[in-house]
Amino acid sequence: MADARQPATPTPTTLYVHDDLTVAVSDRFGPDSPAGRMARELMATIEKTGHVVLLDLERQLAGLLAQRPRVTFALAIGIGRAGERVARQVHARAGWFPVIRRVEVAREEDAGGGYVLSTLGAGSLGQQLESVRAAASIAVVDDTVFSGQTMRAVLDALPPGALIRTHAFCLRAVEETLAGLAARCPIMAGFSAPGRLLDEVSFINASGLVTRGAIRRVGQSPLAFSDRPEWMRAWFGARADEITARCRSLADILKETADSG
Repeated sequence: MADARQPATPTPTTLYVHDDLTVAVSDRFGPDSPAGRMARELMATIEKTGHVVLLDLERQLAGLLAQRPRVTFALAIGIGRAGERVARQVHARAGWFPVIRRVEVAREEDAGGGYVLSTLGAGSLGQQLESVRAAASIAVVDDTVFSGQTMRAVLDALPPGALIRTHAFCLRAVEETLAGLAARCPIMAGFSAPGRLLDEVSFINASGLVTRGAIRRVGQSPLAFSDRPEWMRAWFGARADEITARCRSLADILKETADSG
């Protein structure tokens, strides 16, 4: 699939950090566990960075549900594990998506420092989406729409005639990207941020700072954001070293707990 060049990482005017870490660690290990306390301390340190805004799931779900589409969709397509999870969370609240299927597509860094899309061995997007051909109405669901590369690829791979029956959804997005995607089909976001990509606005998931998989690489093992010192400095400035150390300490304790369990 088409390559997109990876620019040097600027410091955005606003960095939105989706806190998918605190609750996940608390649910798994207990709020008073060492891991639970470390997760809260990490998020508190991140929040002290002046240009960081924390986003929580409830705020984003509430923003999305308030928009109330007029139909229950015959089929919802979740983009990867994250998109499938969002579709299930929305359906549990509002009943929009009684049938949910997942397609595999993700950005991977290539050896030249650019990005390519990979379907992770699941077959082409066209093959994965063939089953939507007969659906009377289609929802395409993701967690984040930033550059729009993966959402655009899925919409473009729908069978002929399906796009007119399609509506897209996400929890968070950049406004200018939404505007471009809206030319293809209606799209709703629980939270949208104004500004230019990377220079003025950026999004990350807090879990990606700790767990390896946030950065996928062609033919190489995945990385966490905290494995990239230049990204951490761009995002967190003078607090980068402290936040990196906290990320690695939490990653170690999560691994130790998992190995012993």
